[in-house]
Amino acid sequence: MTGDGAFDTRRCHAAILARGGTAIIPIRKNGRFWKEDCPAASARNDILRVTRLLGRTIWKRWSGYHVRSRIEAKMRGLKSFGERIASRAPDRQTAEIRIALMNRFNALGQAEIERVA
Repeated sequence: MTGDGAFDTRRCHAAILARGGTAIIPIRKNGRFWKEDCPAASARNDILRVTRLLGRTIWKRWSGYHVRSRIEAKMRGLKSFGERIASRAPDRQTAEIRIALMNRFNALGQAEIERVA
């Protein structure tokens, strides 16, 4: 599960581990080590150790955190068609133009990004 620094809490880390997931959450810039009184604390402290050892930029690439930006780009595309989804009923949403356009964009597939340098 990926999330930004707002999800760097004991409750979030514990919920992710309870469901068998792995947290890919960058530690806040002023983050400190937690007392290792639960598995969530030890997993979070591992992220903090690696971040301090490698640096935030390398950790983000190494952990796959950068994929999150692609998801945010998709949501930005949805929001550019309007403030929000106007209809709550799924049948009505399909009639909305912006939802139809987003479905078309998703059907075209994801772009493959290659580094050229």
